Amino acid sequence: MTSYSLRSSSPAKTRADAVVVGVVSTSDGPRLCDAADDVTGAYGRRLRAFLSTMGVTGKAGESVKAPTRDEVNAPLLVFVGLGDDATDPVAVRRAAGVAARSVPNAASVALALPAETPELVAAVVEGHRLGGYTFTAYKSAKAETTEPADVVVLTPIARRTEAVAALEKAEILADAVALTRDWVNTPPMDCTPPLLADLVTSAHKAVTKGRGAPKVKLEVFDHEQLEEMGCGGILSVGNSSASPSRLVKLTWAPKDAVAHLALVGKGVTFDSGGLTIKPSSSMVNMKGDMAGAASVVAATLAIARLGLPVKVTTFAPMAENMVSATSTRPGDVISMHNGTTVEIANTDAEGRMLLGDALSLAVLEEPDLVVDIATLTGHMQLALGDKVGAVMGTDDQVPAVLAAGAAAGEQHWPMPIPEEMSERITSSKVADLLQHDWVRWGGGLYASAFLREFTGGLPWAHLDIAGKEMNLGSPYGHVPSGATGFGVTTLVELARSLSEG
Repeated sequence: MTSYSLRSSSPAKTRADAVVVGVVSTSDGPRLCDAADDVTGAYGRRLRAFLSTMGVTGKAGESVKAPTRDEVNAPLLVFVGLGDDATDPVAVRRAAGVAARSVPNAASVALALPAETPELVAAVVEGHRLGGYTFTAYKSAKAETTEPADVVVLTPIARRTEAVAALEKAEILADAVALTRDWVNTPPMDCTPPLLADLVTSAHKAVTKGRGAPKVKLEVFDHEQLEEMGCGGILSVGNSSASPSRLVKLTWAPKDAVAHLALVGKGVTFDSGGLTIKPSSSMVNMKGDMAGAASVVAATLAIARLGLPVKVTTFAPMAENMVSATSTRPGDVISMHNGTTVEIANTDAEGRMLLGDALSLAVLEEPDLVVDIATLTGHMQLALGDKVGAVMGTDDQVPAVLAAGAAAGEQHWPMPIPEEMSERITSSKVADLLQHDWVRWGGGLYASAFLREFTGGLPWAHLDIAGKEMNLGSPYGHVPSGATGFGVTTLVELARSLSEG
């Protein structure tokens, strides 16, 4: 496990296996960030020519390794690009992630990146921790790369209490994102609904055990209890599988809570599409269809560890959508937890059935705000790509989620719920709602209108993160290949903003 610390000494004089230096791209060429002033001085007039020779530009995502020429007290110097703004925590977080992958075998690393404020300190630590994330649990031959034992963040505010607090907060956030990545990366045979509920139970125990640990209540509801509760939506999906459904509920209720937030996350542990079966190529990454559930659980535990004065009630419905003799059929009518009847048209539109029940349960808790997060529709992935999430909901809450995402360094975009969607979702001839209507356009908006029917008129926001849960390409910034943990930091930041009124 890597140990992070703060130090006020200069990068040129800091002894480490590698020193990472941030480079800013300017109209006059590359410039070392202020944190590396003494490195600039050590190289003197030779620096510009040296950077030019090494091909350093300072553009975001760049990483260039260079010999130190005995000018720096380390055998390796690594230049990482910050882009054109060295004061932007988002840019710093991404640069720190690139740095983590650039020196995988160093035992000790010093980071001379912008860290003049607590926000920047947090960005450096969070970015480096997450950029160096790897998932090797199923590798028979462990990867050759190793985590550094010690990472020093060089900052002029090293001795300030708020800087130390920022470091600790960043580690908690990184823990939460890494936990989500671990669960999403886990093969579906080892992450069925009962096994995922067990993973949540283990994570809960790790956070809440010991003197002074936060008190978070955990409840796990099994198949029989879901039947008694009338959760027809969850069961309509899970009844197709040999692995029975689960519902996990977490409650963080500090005495000084100033607001009440309800979180709901979709937990389809594998999605074959059911009888409306997916093309085989579309099933490959369906182990990630439980990313919403993983996100809300990890975020709740992080909120508790941070001690935020916000009550959080979290529901993570879990089911496996398979093909069997007991699969729900198109044309079936399902009675949801709140009594609403739903005609099934497409068993591959299963996530809204889980969320409908869980949202109905969340409403009974009478929260100030309900937020759900789900890998819900391919429509939103087509619309916004694989790095930008969609946000829909009540007019007063969408801006708050967008602001939280921006502060957390995650990209989201507002999408509407047009009035005509209300007509489409109520077009069933035999039930209150039609689950899906096979119209080619607006499917993501249709899904959000469907979910709204289960929010009881409360302030509500829906995050559609389809395509964001897995990075199928090369690593970038602080995001590795594979599971991303997208959405976790947005949810924690939203809770923080609620705690400040």
